[in-house]
Amino acid sequence: MPLLSAILLLVVLMDPLGGLPCFIAVLRPVPPNRRGRVITRELFIALVIMLSFLICGRPVLGLLHLEKETFFISGGVVLFLIAINMIFPFARYPDEPATKEPFIVPLATPLIAGPSVVAMLLVLVSSQPNAIGKWVTAVCIAWGITTVILLCAPVISRILKEKGTCAVERLMGMLLLMVSVQMILNGLKHYPRLDS
Repeated sequence: MPLLSAILLLVVLMDPLGGLPCFIAVLRPVPPNRRGRVITRELFIALVIMLSFLICGRPVLGLLHLEKETFFISGGVVLFLIAINMIFPFARYPDEPATKEPFIVPLATPLIAGPSVVAMLLVLVSSQPNAIGKWVTAVCIAWGITTVILLCAPVISRILKEKGTCAVERLMGMLLLMVSVQMILNGLKHYPRLDS
């Protein structure tokens, strides 16, 4: 696969424009002056996750006897729980701090470095294992494009204000719920043992 095609494919899979409302919703409890730093931190964690899977993914999966479909199912379950919490924000734990900020889940993964991105990285490195440098370049460029788009999330949040952000959160919760169910179904559908 050419480098440009890999970059475009990874940007589409990371879906920064589609994930922008989710970022706004998840970051709503975070103080406005910290949102940019939280997004930057989560983006760098996502980059580390993607590069780790690109370089070490195949040996680790083989060592643990895990199929790539496992990431679709587990990622779908995580997104399902996040979506329920977005749709019903009152269903939070009583002792949960109001300003609790996300860490790794759900922003770094599965929203950026999600199961589909991880699976694609495994496919790329499996198809051309000697072109690891090209795939690292593709990941870094795609991540850079995603970073520029997602860093606009705090600005959009200020424009929408609290009521607008709340409405976006509920809407994205419904969409995220459907995406999570589809991810679980895709994982079950392509799981090798279910076909035999």
